[in-house]
Amino acid sequence: MEPQQLALRDIHLPDPITWYPAPGWWLLLALLGILIIVIFLLRHQIAKKRREPKQIARRELEKLQIEYQQHRNPQILVQKISTLLRRVCLSYYPRTEVASLTGEAWLQFLDKQVGSQQFTQGQGCCLIEAPYRQNREINVDGLLILCQSVLNSFLKSGHKK
Repeated sequence: MEPQQLALRDIHLPDPITWYPAPGWWLLLALLGILIIVIFLLRHQIAKKRREPKQIARRELEKLQIEYQQHRNPQILVQKISTLLRRVCLSYYPRTEVASLTGEAWLQFLDKQVGSQQFTQGQGCCLIEAPYRQNREINVDGLLILCQSVLNSFLKSGHKK
């Protein structure tokens, strides 16, 4: 072969790399985005379910205050507040831990939620005494504030079953 017949071609370089990634990377990015959205929605839903019993309890407490303004019977109010507190605690704690509590043990449990001794030695002791004593002096405003602080403690601490 003669050198004239050999036609050499120039080196063939590959196409330049583009900024556009392969379709598999786009799919992976889309799945990652969907996963982030699903996690966000699940966390939002869980937080909403945790807040729900407390919101219901707040509305109930407001309703009890309105009822008290109408009937002015502190014993009925104390009984209903005690029932409300028990229902709230049952929605945040296992039934085996809360349902059997009575008397002083119930007040100690509530004290632990508030972080003080307002139930065993303060306003809250009327929860176990008032239903059985007809003429007991009850500080209704103090009891309502104490009940509100128990409800607030549940949201802050994020109790869950």
